[in-house]
Amino acid sequence: MPKKSTTYQEDLIHALKDAREAAAYLSAAIEDGDREVFLLALRNVAEAQGGMTALARRTHMNRESLYRMLSSRGNPEIRSVLALLSSMKLKVTIEPQKKRAKSGRKKSVASAHAA
Repeated sequence: MPKKSTTYQEDLIHALKDAREAAAYLSAAIEDGDREVFLLALRNVAEAQGGMTALARRTHMNRESLYRMLSSRGNPEIRSVLALLSSMKLKVTIEPQKKRAKSGRKKSVASAHAA
């Protein structure tokens, strides 16, 4: 019996069920810098996590609000994004940029005190 082929989207959703894959995928989407790319990535991870109905229950948010928030024209508040990520067992981490373009800006307060 021939193996059933799967679409790219099906393979992606299957891969995003793994928390590490989902975290790497969302991190890459954020680094892209395009809001629509990040919202699409969030929608894909949401689908992998059981869909909008399951996320609505876990976040105590309205399902329709989640759909609007994650639409290509969505403009979610940071607290909504953080609540959504938390319900997916993910979190945001802030770290220094790896390479920084030279600028005429003064040293940071921390580096000025270290001198």
